[in-house]
Parts: sequence; structure tokens; C-alpha cells
Amino acid sequence: MIDTRPLGVPAFRRIWLGQAVSHVGVGVTVVAVGQQVWELTHSSFYVGLLGMANLIPLIVFGLWGGAVADAVDRRKLLIVGSLIAWAATLFILGQAAIGMENVWLIFAAVAVNSTGFAITGPTRGAIIPRLVERELVPAANALNSLVYSIGAVAGPMIGAVALAGGGFAAAYMVDAVLFTASLYAALKLPSLPPLGEVTRPGARAVWEGLTFISRSPVLLMSFVVDIIAMVFALPRALFPELTDQSFGGSPTALGWLTAAMAIGSVVGALFSGWVSRVSRQGVALIVVIALWGVAVAAAGLAHDLWLVVAFMAVGGVADVISSVWRQSILQLYAPDEMRGRLQGVFMVVVAGGPRLGEMRAGATAAAFGLTGAWVGGGVACAITVIIVGLSVSGFRKFRVPQPAVQG
Repeated sequence: MIDTRPLGVPAFRRIWLGQAVSHVGVGVTVVAVGQQVWELTHSSFYVGLLGMANLIPLIVFGLWGGAVADAVDRRKLLIVGSLIAWAATLFILGQAAIGMENVWLIFAAVAVNSTGFAITGPTRGAIIPRLVERELVPAANALNSLVYSIGAVAGPMIGAVALAGGGFAAAYMVDAVLFTASLYAALKLPSLPPLGEVTRPGARAVWEGLTFISRSPVLLMSFVVDIIAMVFALPRALFPELTDQSFGGSPTALGWLTAAMAIGSVVGALFSGWVSRVSRQGVALIVVIALWGVAVAAAGLAHDLWLVVAFMAVGGVADVISSVWRQSILQLYAPDEMRGRLQGVFMVVVAGGPRLGEMRAGATAAAFGLTGAWVGGGVACAITVIIVGLSVSGFRKFRVPQPAVQG
């Protein structure tokens, strides 16, 4: 079972609970905004463009936000980023409430929200090793993965109910209210000034972080395999079209599809106690990401809703295990004075990869059809990650360093 010892640290417990509540609201908005764009355009390509609206701010402000996190009080920066994201949520709520029905305004609101997330993501990741002991970092990451997964399950389900009962404004209102829990947790954090040598935020600081990663084959490949997984295989942008074609446009079906992967992630996180005992994490990452691709391909060939959900849930188990290993490798490799920058790169990859995947899914669906885009992406992911991952000997042979035995 999952290791809950980090919850014994009050500061971590507050930020964890705040994320648990606010991520439900994020899940509501994810299903609502995709459906709203689909209803305005009836195009999976435009739904995929939501990924680009997210991606550009993530790259720019994620890298910059990570550099800033190494130079200022991380508590203050987390509060600033949270307020930006909350303002964007209130804006998207306002446009739905007054019935603007302008897809470009939705893209703008998503971009501003992504800017806030690009600042808070690396900052929060850099904070974790300051709140818990080193040996508890993998457990803390597993707990965080559980939070994200629960939000991704409960959020779409609540979003489906809100869409059916009150429309888009009701769904966005849920997100706006629940987000206050995350903001409260940030306000209650202790002061977290930088440690060690402080590098002024800017291009040089970002470059130092990228250079650090490029000199470590294990760190670099941990990013590469995640990009392969998300860009090649993530089918999220195809959910509205599949719902419309196969399930009569049912909001409930859309909610299940959106939550399916996260259902598996919850199961995987709850039973993640064994994950820290795996020493050959390079090979293990290749295996679980190949499994993710195969599961996605199988889901694309299924015709019954329950079967699509089941296969995507299997993929979700593989994805959450991969996430825990990759995050822990990064946090334990990085010195504190570089954690913000490296978390910035991590966040750009983790959050940016799915956005590129949405764009890829939408574009290939327009060119090759829904099934071709979905199944082909999963198969390509499984094949590519095996070829690329096994070709780098340092990653293939990587083992987690074991602590020295005392006595």
C-alpha cells in the first residue's frame, strides 16, 4: 500500500490537502473546456489547439518560473502563480456566464491559466524536498500522484453532472470555488528562502539547468521517454469526437472517458508501496511506457464504453508508476539551488508533452480518422520507447544508488 509517512509533516499535509481539493476543480474544467470548444467548432483539430494554448506559456513561463524559484522565497512565488491561475479561472467562468461563445477568448483564458500553472508547478516540486526528509521524497511524490489522479477521476465525473445540470458556467464555478483550497495551503506555508548559491533569474540560469540535464543520460532519457509516451499516444483530444460518434454525445460518457486513465492512476498510486524497491528503474520505465502505448491502442480498438475505460485505466496504472520514478530521480539528483530550474524543465515536459499529444491527436484524426489517430499513436509509442530507451546504455543499465550499510 501507499506510504503515508509524509502526511505526518504538517506543511506537506496542508499543501497536499489543498491540491487534493483544487485538482477536482481542475478536472471539471478540463472536461468542460474541451466540450465547449467542440460544441463551438465541431472540430477535433480545434480541441487539439487547446494543447497549444497551454503549451506556449508552459514553455516560456515554466522555464522562467523555475529559475525564479531558485532565487526568491518559494512560498511567495507559489502565491503569485496561484493568483494568476485563479484569475484565469474567473475569466473563463465569466465568458460562459454571459454567453460570449468565442473560441479565441477561451484559448486566451486557457493560456493565462497555463501561465499560472507554469509558475506554480516547478515551485511546488522544488518545495517538496524542503518539507520532507530525503528518504520520504518518493513517498511524497506517490501521494502527489494520488492527488492528481483522484482529481482527474472525480473532476470529470462532477463536470459531467455540472454540464448536464447547469451548463458550462456551473462547471467553471466549481473550479473557481475549489481552487481556494490550494491558495489557502500556499498562504499557510512557512517562508522558504533560497539555499546555497543564488543565480539571478534569466537566460543564463535557464541554460545552466538545461546543461545540467544534458550531461546526465539518465535525467535526459527520463524526459525523452515521457515525451514519447504523451506525444505519440495521448488520445484526450479525441474524447469529444468519440463521444459524439459512438455514445450519442452523452456528457456521462465523456466524463467516464476523461476520467478513465486517472481511475487506473488512483489504483496504481494506492498500491505504490513496492515502487521504491525497484532498482533497475531505467528498464522499468521503458516497460511501463510500452505498456501504456499498448493499452491505448487496445482502447482505440474497443467499441464498448466500459472496455475503452478499462484499457485506459490500465494505461493510467503504467503512467502513474512512470511519473513517480521520473520525479523522484530528478528531485534526488538535483542540488537545492538548481531544483527550481530542473523542476521547470520537468514541468514543461510533463505538462507540455500532453499538449503536443493533443495537437498530434487532433491533426492525425483530421488526416487519418479517429481510429487511425488513436490506435496508431499507441502502437508508435510502444515501438519507439523500446527502440530509443534500449539504445542508451546508461539509461538501460541505470540502478538506483543504495544507501551505505552502517556498522
